[in-house]
Amino acid sequence: MKRFIGGVSRDQSTLFPERLEDFIGEDNPVRVIDEFVASLDLGALGFEGIAPCATGRPAYHPSVILKLYIYGYLNRIPSSRRLERETQRNVELMWLCERLSPDFKTIADFRKDNGKAIRGVCREFVMLCRHLDLFTQAIVAIDGSKFKAVNHRDRNFTPAKMKRSLRRASTVT
Repeated sequence: MKRFIGGVSRDQSTLFPERLEDFIGEDNPVRVIDEFVASLDLGALGFEGIAPCATGRPAYHPSVILKLYIYGYLNRIPSSRRLERETQRNVELMWLCERLSPDFKTIADFRKDNGKAIRGVCREFVMLCRHLDLFTQAIVAIDGSKFKAVNHRDRNFTPAKMKRSLRRASTVT
């Protein structure tokens, strides 16, 4: 194996930077998300859970899950389960959520309970990004058409089948 690039042993100890801050560049989009959510008045926007309950297990602050949701929105990660997985392995999300990792049910419940407020925040975020010219000129088209996909051999018609059907119909009358 002399002529190949060799990897490092998995048992080798390495010294990564101690701070997550060192992994996130100054121009990283997660910094925009963090500042945007920090500037919002979540109570006025209609988010639930702003004031913590006196009893029970402490909850995640809505701003943490909102940051996670916006990150998923921008990076095409719509699934609550995938967002949960990303918080455990994605360094950007570790930085953004301050190493918190809400489970998928918490993320899904947040969406369900705060749907209208989330739509308003996303609308405002998109307007901010347009104002700052952060979007590229890529065009995305989504086709929302739904067709019933029934293609059993008795239901599909070729030109030959149509001719036979017409002949049968004309002989019956």
